[in-house]
Amino acid sequence: MSSLKQLKQQFLEYIEIERGRSLKTVENYDHYLSRFLEYSKNDNPVNITDSSLREFRLWLNRQSIGRGKNETLSKKTQNYYLIALRAFLKYLARQEVKSLPAERIELAKTSERSLDLITSQDLSRLLSSPKGSDLKDLRDKAILELLFSTGLRVSELCSLTSDINLDSEELSIRGKGGKVRVVFISDEAKTAVKNYLKARKDMSDALFVRVDTKQKNNKDLEPLNTRSIERIIKQHAIKAGISKKVTPHTMRHLFATDLLSNGADLRSVQALLGHSSIVTTQIYTHVTDKHLRDTHKRFHNRNK
Repeated sequence: MSSLKQLKQQFLEYIEIERGRSLKTVENYDHYLSRFLEYSKNDNPVNITDSSLREFRLWLNRQSIGRGKNETLSKKTQNYYLIALRAFLKYLARQEVKSLPAERIELAKTSERSLDLITSQDLSRLLSSPKGSDLKDLRDKAILELLFSTGLRVSELCSLTSDINLDSEELSIRGKGGKVRVVFISDEAKTAVKNYLKARKDMSDALFVRVDTKQKNNKDLEPLNTRSIERIIKQHAIKAGISKKVTPHTMRHLFATDLLSNGADLRSVQALLGHSSIVTTQIYTHVTDKHLRDTHKRFHNRNK
């Protein structure tokens, strides 16, 4: 019989090749499963039991994050380990390898996800923060407008190339799990990207690149990564006088809530965001339900 380490490797190859998972997802699953195997010191699938699982969960729940901090792993992070382990156990069952049934794993209950949103006034100030005509401000303006127009994930934004077709209002994006969806570019975003590309003198294939103001001849600039985009958004939020934390994902939240508050249906927003489950999209409904807000204004005693 194969050892757990061998089975884990076969499972990782299976989800990469047959299930089409991204390399990042495979890497994450490898990390979560490796920590489980290291803790359990077990190399036999039969020895994965309710008892060993309970011990691992207790250990996981008590893991400290950072030096000198009393904080432990969040329930959400703990669930990532359990989701990976559950997927692995399902794979073992399909391979007719005797082990703990996957359905024995229950995820930890988590608090309802909250949305850190900013006001429409804050959003306007943020979008107009890059005011200059230099390449950096033109680039930052294009980034902000494109994020708000399309609701792209930051990784999807980083994957865009400089041959983007701005004659069309549509843009095909390959998102999580290799799924392709269509997003739409507003006139404001189109103009911002056109102005930025017009000012580009380099030969880089990436749409968004690092701008080195000290160098005069930048023929092959490096593409921006996700951390760079996060820093750019943060800098402009501070410049716009926004006290709340603003990230590229905040822009995605604003995109979704803007659509819903203006009457878009949940299924359409789900498709535009690229959510595989509508449950994920439903986190936005409680902050955009005009019907409930209007009902409260009409019938609540204090409002009369």
